Amino acid sequence: MERFRMIFQYFQSNTESVMNGICGLLALASVKIYTSFDFSCPCLPRYNMAYGLGVMFIPPVTLFFCGLILNRQSLVMLEEWSRPQGRRKKDLAVIRYMCSSIMQRAMVAPVVWIIVTLLDGKCLICAFSGSVDPEKFVGFANTTPVQVQQLLAKVPCKDDELMRNNTSRKAVSRYLRCWSQALGWSILLILIVAAFLARWLRPCFNQVTLLQARHWSNYIDIEQKIFEETCCEHSRQFAHKCILHFFESMRQEIKQHSFRLPREGEGAEREEDLLWGITNQDEVNKLLKMWYYQKPPLNVGQVTHRHPLGQERSSLPWADSPGTQPKLPQHTSV
Repeated sequence: MERFRMIFQYFQSNTESVMNGICGLLALASVKIYTSFDFSCPCLPRYNMAYGLGVMFIPPVTLFFCGLILNRQSLVMLEEWSRPQGRRKKDLAVIRYMCSSIMQRAMVAPVVWIIVTLLDGKCLICAFSGSVDPEKFVGFANTTPVQVQQLLAKVPCKDDELMRNNTSRKAVSRYLRCWSQALGWSILLILIVAAFLARWLRPCFNQVTLLQARHWSNYIDIEQKIFEETCCEHSRQFAHKCILHFFESMRQEIKQHSFRLPREGEGAEREEDLLWGITNQDEVNKLLKMWYYQKPPLNVGQVTHRHPLGQERSSLPWADSPGTQPKLPQHTSV
């Protein structure tokens, strides 16, 4: 069980690896769904195209939105885009990088679905069997235009009585299948060439901007994770203290049989650090509101120092009262 927990924590800390795995699973799922899907063309003049194109493009749209929903960075990017600027400015290059990364991963499964349907050819045959030129096929020479449309619409239905003995059905089917497979292989080739060029031409452009955007994109994701973990830890400590106050008469017994075993290096100071100055719900709500509206600037040059009364004060701007500035410790030369 410990091994599975370590593996889960590893994937939690590597969002990019998790997203790549999810994209691969969605792509495999799209292939599996299509192979298990019973494609049945209606073989009616006005419904074939709607059914064929619907099967070809509606599932990719669904897979695309599934990719966006399962990608954790989608929510992170939206929060970063919509948050108030506060004390930290927004970097549009980072937001563009996150959006590009999200879109690339979300498009994998839809593209796989479209390529598989084109290589199979059933959807395109069903959609465009009524659009071929009947003069190219000798089997439709002695029929009226209405009959030609009905016969062409029944090309995908090889078990139909009208088309069972028709010599041109296989010719039309082979003709459309060839076009479908040629289109599928062309799209696949274009995507491979585009990926090859993007891979090999990337060093020709400015790598500093890309490196910075990637770094701060990862930072925003990690910062959000650490903030959520810290909130959970603080909530746990806050609930623990509330319970101790509720059971005032049993304080010593609960402390001796506490359900939380302190980690190595942790003690009473860690608990005070987490709960200093936060004693009720209004203060917690105020702190969360300040985090949303006034995120601290990306500057860790400020240090944390102790208050003269022994309480620890934070160097964050909202920790001090209005009109006061935090005092930095003075270093004496040796």
